[in-house]
Amino acid sequence: MIVVLIGYMGSGKSSIGRKLSKKTGYTLVDLDDFIVEKEEASVKEIFESKGEIYFRQKEEEYLIELLQTKEDIILSLGGGTPCFGKNMDLVLDSKDTKSIYLRGSVPKLTEKLFLKKSKRPLIANIETKEAMAEFIGKHLFERSPFYSRAEFQVSTDNKTKKEVAQEVFELL
Repeated sequence: MIVVLIGYMGSGKSSIGRKLSKKTGYTLVDLDDFIVEKEEASVKEIFESKGEIYFRQKEEEYLIELLQTKEDIILSLGGGTPCFGKNMDLVLDSKDTKSIYLRGSVPKLTEKLFLKKSKRPLIANIETKEAMAEFIGKHLFERSPFYSRAEFQVSTDNKTKKEVAQEVFELL
């Protein structure tokens, strides 16, 4: 089985994926890390040297490769992955795949991401929590139609990572 974790940055895809991996024995695969390994360049370097279109093409190519694996994996997608090309359709049409949207509210995501913004190039230059909330709100509005197509939705607000991982585990 392939468990696909979908959600906005900061929603817990990586950390909850690690907990699920331990709980299920499935291998955790982060799509961005997989791309970095295959392309031998960071996401930032790929964007700078080859452009976003190239990155999105590779993202789809590697997503297809991972969705065809016969192994049991937890697949953590980049926040934008479901929103480009036919990626969400690929996930939904794959056999033995469960897609789960880890849904965080704008206030909770803002609170979390504002503290860690220096590690996230997309939001590193946002100066205030108000501007951060506006940015996240706009992004979530644009991305929600894609995210909400996931088979399951799990709210992450006011829950520990362990609680969210358990809730996801129970859906499998």
